[in-house]
Amino acid sequence: MKIEFRKVPQTKKELETFLDSVKIEGTFCKISSSLVKIEANLLGTTSIDCSRCGDSESLLLNEELKLLLSDGIFKGDEEEFLVIEIENGLIDFDEIIESELNSIKSDYHICQNCAKNDKLFEKEF
Repeated sequence: MKIEFRKVPQTKKELETFLDSVKIEGTFCKISSSLVKIEANLLGTTSIDCSRCGDSESLLLNEELKLLLSDGIFKGDEEEFLVIEIENGLIDFDEIIESELNSIKSDYHICQNCAKNDKLFEKEF
């Protein structure tokens, strides 16, 4: 789902969009001429790789998202919300889902088999 930045309403609007087996569900609204606030949850399942053995397993997602979308370069100090800078005036919610999934997949994940195995494993440096 895509929406032009300038068309985002100032009143909270319901948001529900899917990308494969993952969806964003929540609200979004414009809080200034250059900022849009998204408060939502990332729900669904995604496949992740074990950092130790490389096997894939399914991860159940239920992540809270607090995002500020800035139309251009963000000039401020925000600690509660993750800031995403939009360059072309077009908000692409599918791209936001992909970005969040890539962030989750880049974390260090251990599968259930490796978590049960207490043996030391060889590290390469």
